Amino acid sequence: MADQQAQPTRQLVLQKIYIKDFSFESPKAPDVFRQTAAANTQLNLRTGRNALPDNNVEVTLTLTVESKANDETIFLIELVQAGVFMIDGYNEEEQAALEGSFCPATLYPFAREAIADMATKGGFPPLLLQPINFDALYMQAKQERAAQAGATTVTTDAANAAADVTPQTPPAEPQGSGGTH
Repeated sequence: MADQQAQPTRQLVLQKIYIKDFSFESPKAPDVFRQTAAANTQLNLRTGRNALPDNNVEVTLTLTVESKANDETIFLIELVQAGVFMIDGYNEEEQAALEGSFCPATLYPFAREAIADMATKGGFPPLLLQPINFDALYMQAKQERAAQAGATTVTTDAANAAADVTPQTPPAEPQGSGGTH
């Protein structure tokens, strides 16, 4: 019975979700809406953490989406989606896994929605970002860091990943433009 009382209480509480930074650029607008070339869209992810008082941690998920055709940027969206999580009672390895996998996975649906909305407001079709397995990305980044460090202690800085993303349709003219290609 004494062993049960000695175990710390584990808590993981989402305190706040917010956009920390957000930008959209379409340097070739409005000419870009007349292009018929197929676009190549690239998604880059990065996570970060910032320790806060009272067992709180700010976790950030940075997404950069760049769409190009013929080596020219069609649009660029950069978003830093953030959340404050209270994490208490976990050992260092467990907390690192929560900060590197669970927390970014919690933030990702909010980031997906914001990016899809921003692409649409920029005059482009909705951008459908595919689900991401943050557990696998975290483990891959952890293994890569361990290999680079010669199997020394692994830290919990950013897990990085890149993935191709395909818009549902190519860029189209804004509604009501009446122009021809």
